[in-house]
Amino acid sequence: MALAVKQISADFSVASQITTGDLAEIAHLGFKTVINNRPDHEGGDEQPESALLEAAAKAAGLNYAYIPVIPNHIQPEEVDAFKACFAAAEKPVLGFCRTGNRASNLYQLAL
Repeated sequence: MALAVKQISADFSVASQITTGDLAEIAHLGFKTVINNRPDHEGGDEQPESALLEAAAKAAGLNYAYIPVIPNHIQPEEVDAFKACFAAAEKPVLGFCRTGNRASNLYQLAL
Protein backbone atom coordinates (compact mmCIF):
# COMPACT_ATOMS: atom_id res chain seq x y z
CA MET A 1 0.00 0.00 0.00
CA ALA A 2 1.31 3.43 -0.93
CA LEU A 3 1.98 5.96 1.78
CA ALA A 4 -1.03 8.31 2.09
CA VAL A 5 -0.09 11.72 3.49
CA LYS A 6 -2.65 14.40 4.36
CA GLN A 7 -1.32 17.96 4.59
CA ILE A 8 -2.75 19.90 7.55
CA SER A 9 -0.60 23.05 7.20
CA ALA A 10 2.55 24.14 5.38
CA ASP A 11 4.64 22.62 8.19
CA PHE A 12 2.56 19.64 9.32
CA SER A 13 1.06 16.57 7.66
CA VAL A 14 -0.33 13.30 8.99
CA ALA A 15 -0.36 9.67 7.97
CA SER A 16 -1.68 6.40 9.26
CA GLN A 17 0.69 3.77 10.68
CA ILE A 18 4.01 3.77 8.85
CA THR A 19 6.58 0.99 8.54
CA THR A 20 10.36 1.08 8.65
CA GLY A 21 10.28 0.75 4.86
CA ASP A 22 8.27 3.98 4.52
CA LEU A 23 10.90 6.21 6.12
CA ALA A 24 13.13 6.57 3.06
CA GLU A 25 10.06 7.68 1.06
CA ILE A 26 9.09 10.10 3.85
CA ALA A 27 12.56 11.65 3.66
CA HIS A 28 12.34 11.74 -0.15
CA LEU A 29 9.03 13.63 0.15
CA GLY A 30 10.94 16.36 1.99
CA PHE A 31 9.91 15.77 5.59
CA LYS A 32 12.56 16.52 8.21
CA THR A 33 10.90 15.22 11.38
CA VAL A 34 8.54 12.33 12.19
CA ILE A 35 6.39 12.31 15.34
CA ASN A 36 4.93 8.95 16.41
CA ASN A 37 1.71 9.28 18.44
CA ARG A 38 0.84 5.59 18.57
CA PRO A 39 1.69 3.62 21.73
CA ASP A 40 3.84 0.54 21.16
CA HIS A 41 1.89 -2.74 20.92
CA GLU A 42 -1.45 -0.99 20.39
CA GLY A 43 -1.81 -2.80 17.06
CA GLY A 44 -0.33 -6.11 18.15
CA ASP A 45 2.68 -7.80 16.60
CA GLU A 46 2.08 -6.24 13.17
CA GLN A 47 2.81 -2.73 14.47
CA PRO A 48 6.51 -1.81 14.36
CA GLU A 49 7.88 -0.70 17.73
CA SER A 50 8.95 2.89 18.15
CA ALA A 51 12.62 1.96 18.65
CA LEU A 52 12.71 0.24 15.25
CA LEU A 53 11.00 3.19 13.58
CA GLU A 54 13.40 5.60 15.24
CA ALA A 55 16.44 3.68 14.00
CA ALA A 56 15.07 3.60 10.45
CA ALA A 57 14.18 7.30 10.61
CA LYS A 58 17.68 8.24 11.71
CA ALA A 59 19.16 6.02 8.97
CA ALA A 60 17.03 7.97 6.46
CA GLY A 61 18.30 11.30 7.86
CA LEU A 62 15.09 12.16 9.70
CA ASN A 63 14.55 13.47 13.21
CA TYR A 64 12.19 11.32 15.28
CA ALA A 65 10.02 11.87 18.35
CA TYR A 66 7.76 9.50 20.28
CA ILE A 67 4.75 11.02 22.04
CA PRO A 68 2.32 8.11 22.53
CA VAL A 69 -1.33 8.99 23.06
CA ILE A 70 -4.24 6.69 23.91
CA PRO A 71 -7.08 7.16 21.39
CA ASN A 72 -9.80 9.58 22.54
CA HIS A 73 -7.89 10.32 25.78
CA ILE A 74 -5.48 13.11 24.87
CA GLN A 75 -4.08 14.57 28.09
CA PRO A 76 -2.91 18.19 28.62
CA GLU A 77 0.67 17.04 29.26
CA GLU A 78 0.65 15.23 25.91
CA VAL A 79 -0.51 18.39 24.17
CA ASP A 80 2.27 20.32 25.94
CA ALA A 81 4.85 17.72 24.90
CA PHE A 82 3.66 17.86 21.30
CA LYS A 83 3.66 21.66 21.31
CA ALA A 84 7.25 21.81 22.59
CA CYS A 85 8.40 19.10 20.20
CA PHE A 86 6.75 20.73 17.19
CA ALA A 87 8.13 24.17 18.08
CA ALA A 88 11.68 22.79 18.21
CA ALA A 89 11.30 20.39 15.26
CA GLU A 90 12.95 20.84 11.91
CA LYS A 91 10.07 21.37 9.47
CA PRO A 92 8.13 20.03 7.71
CA VAL A 93 6.87 17.44 10.20
CA LEU A 94 4.95 14.23 9.57
CA GLY A 95 2.85 13.00 12.49
CA PHE A 96 1.37 9.52 12.51
CA CYS A 97 -0.77 7.12 14.52
CA ARG A 98 -3.14 4.33 13.52
CA THR A 99 -5.32 6.54 11.27
CA GLY A 100 -3.73 10.00 11.49
CA ASN A 101 -6.55 11.38 13.64
CA ARG A 102 -4.64 11.56 16.95
CA ALA A 103 -1.72 13.26 15.25
CA SER A 104 -4.07 15.79 13.64
CA ASN A 105 -5.97 16.37 16.90
CA LEU A 106 -2.73 16.93 18.83
CA TYR A 107 -1.61 19.50 16.27
CA GLN A 108 -4.97 21.32 16.45
CA LEU A 109 -4.94 21.32 20.27
CA ALA A 110 -1.35 22.57 20.33
CA LEU A 111 -2.29 25.61 18.26
